[in-house]
Order: sequence, then C-alpha cells, then structure tokens
Amino acid sequence: MSLYASIMLATGALAGGFINGLAGFGTALFALGWWLAILPPEEAVTMVVIMSLVSGIYGLREISHSIQPARLARYVVPALIGLPFGMASLALVNVLILKIIVGCLLILFGGYSILRRRMPNITATYWRIDICIGGIGGILGGLAGLSGAIPTMWVTLHDWAKAERRAVLQPFNMIILGCVLIVFLIQGMMTMHVLFMALLALPFTVLGARLGIMLYRRVNDKQFLQIIIWLILISGLVLVSRELAQWLRFG
Repeated sequence: MSLYASIMLATGALAGGFINGLAGFGTALFALGWWLAILPPEEAVTMVVIMSLVSGIYGLREISHSIQPARLARYVVPALIGLPFGMASLALVNVLILKIIVGCLLILFGGYSILRRRMPNITATYWRIDICIGGIGGILGGLAGLSGAIPTMWVTLHDWAKAERRAVLQPFNMIILGCVLIVFLIQGMMTMHVLFMALLALPFTVLGARLGIMLYRRVNDKQFLQIIIWLILISGLVLVSRELAQWLRFG
C-alpha cells in the first residue's frame, strides 16, 4: 500500500471513529470521502458499516445505563419491518430524487434549528409517532441507506439528557447496520481485501472512538444537542451536493 493510501485510510478511520465516539453516529459523513479516494464505492461503504459497528461498541458501553428497552423497541421493531419494504420498493422509486429531498429536509431542519436557537421540548411520550418514525427510518434505510435521518431529527425535539438521546440513536443505528452487514455478507461484498483494509483501519477507528468519547463526557446536554443539530445540517449539505453532482455527471 502506498503512503498516500495509508494516510487516507488512517485519516478516514480516525475521523469516523471520533465523530461516532462523540455523537453516536456520523461515521460515513466523516470517513467515506477519505476512503472513496483509495477504494471502490462498494468496498468503501462496506468499510463504513464495519467501522461504524466497531466504534459503536465503545459508545454503547458509555450509555448502556440509559438504554430503555421499551422506548428503543418502539423505533427498532418498526424499522426492521420497514427495511425489507424499502428494499422491495427500489424499482418503484427514484432513489436519487429521494436522497435530494431527504437532504433538503435535513438542511432545512438543521438550519432552522441553528437560527432559531431555542428548540421545542417534547416532554410527553407519543408512542404512535415513535413507531411511525421508526418505520419510516426502516423504509428509507432499505431504499437509500438513510435509516437514521428522520429518527435523528425527531430525537432532537425531545427534552432528554444527552445520554437518553444517544441511547436511542446509537443502538438504533447499530441494529440497522448489523442487518446491512448481513446483506453485504450474503451479496459477497465482504471480500478478503475489505477485511484486510478493515484490519488496518481498526486501531485508528478505536483511537478515534476513544477520543470522541472523552470529548462526549466533557460536553453538557445543550452542547451535545448543538453537535447533533450541526451534524444534521452538514449531513444534508453533503448528501445534496453529492447527489446533485452525480445527477449532473450522469444526467
């Protein structure tokens, strides 16, 4: 492996692990760009899934005491039901347009939240909405790999401590990613080259995750909420720009 490839691999792993350790999600946002410079898209995406699960293990240890099984189930069970429906609908939906729409929604939500500064605080439990949000997340995950977009926005509206927010988002994302990894295994995307690259990236991912968790422990609830909101905005900007570039390139 060349020095350039080694730097790209290590930087992506460190950045992805750090943001996952800090926020509980966002590995693809910070790692994928680096890895796409040295790997084919299929291998880069597979690497993101593997490293997201690896760094997520450290985050789960941090918030395990805040996980409420009943609350988490309201999101996860509908998502697991919606996931195959999303996959089955791939032929019926223009995925590129769908990604742009979701990206614009993320931008509007993130931008509005930053400008408004004061977020709504939902204190009651709306379990029917939780179920719908989880189901939509699963469908979007099956269609476009965007399972966490809607749940993340919904969670920011709740009057929860940082550990409570993370105790929904991180296990939710890890369970969905676990399902995606199984699909990748079935499809034969877990090649020896991917496993070799993942092994090389592993120590940098773990280091990044630990650094991210160290910072997570230092931020308060309000600061953590602001981190999530900014990540929502950045995710939307990256998603829209990437899909528009693809659309302009291929027409």
